[in-house]
Amino acid sequence: MIAGLASGLAIAPANAQQLQCNPCQHAFGKVQIGESSSYSIQLTNTGSSLLRITSLSVDGSAFSVGNFPLPMKLRPGAGVQLPVTFAPTVQGWVRGSVNLTSNDPHSPLDVFLYGHGVSQAGTQLGINPASLNFGNVDVGSSATLQATITASNGSVTISSDGSTSSEFAITGLSLPVTLESGQSLPVTIQFTPNASGGASGQVGFNSNAENSPTVEQVAGTGVQSSHNVYLSWQAGGGNPVGYNIYRSTTQGGPYQMINTSLDSSTNYTDYTVVAGDTYYYVATEVNSQDEESGYSNVSQAVIP
Repeated sequence: MIAGLASGLAIAPANAQQLQCNPCQHAFGKVQIGESSSYSIQLTNTGSSLLRITSLSVDGSAFSVGNFPLPMKLRPGAGVQLPVTFAPTVQGWVRGSVNLTSNDPHSPLDVFLYGHGVSQAGTQLGINPASLNFGNVDVGSSATLQATITASNGSVTISSDGSTSSEFAITGLSLPVTLESGQSLPVTIQFTPNASGGASGQVGFNSNAENSPTVEQVAGTGVQSSHNVYLSWQAGGGNPVGYNIYRSTTQGGPYQMINTSLDSSTNYTDYTVVAGDTYYYVATEVNSQDEESGYSNVSQAVIP
């Protein structure tokens, strides 16, 4: 058994160095010729000194960059949105890229773009707004925003929905559902960041509409709570090779393991706590035969 867990506060380490794009490629899907679709790429300076983006170039006549004044200076940790637009002039799939030159040692940085021009407008399922940004959300908590889907040029039956990222989800929608031409339906989209930093993806709806799947661009930033819990303990006498740490929001459990791999040290910091919640922690030790001990005594942490 393990003795004495204690709780306290600690500070997260800094990020690694690199000019990052999130995402570094984007597919616009189907866009009617003569119309356009826009999306914003998150650029972040994860280095420790001032970053200067000095120039950019666009490959592919169907793609363009919106307001992005150059030279662009980014302080360490700062980010900026790179607005890109797809405006097809011919039918079919096209691809392009944006090339960014900076003082990053890995320069240039390429952002790859794809799109599909379509010439006829049959039955359509539209979504408004075309993109959602959740802003900053604490890791381990959730935020929701609403969008509206609308059928046009005929009735549309939505058979399924989905997301390209586990951090984003469509909630509360019972499928299948049929919308008559001109009918709208509100939908709720949820962002639950599982790590700090920028996150992006697409949520969408599969239907019998010509533009299926209908896609919503989603983005948000996970931020570590201003609180975290530091745990430490004394090793038992069973010659352990490592430890597992378990957490519950209910006294007495059930407990869920929160370490992703066996922890060889006798301390652990939980960065995923949420302000206002109370947590209960236990630990176990694992020996060289992969045998796990029972739970230690319980440590309680109340987050202000």
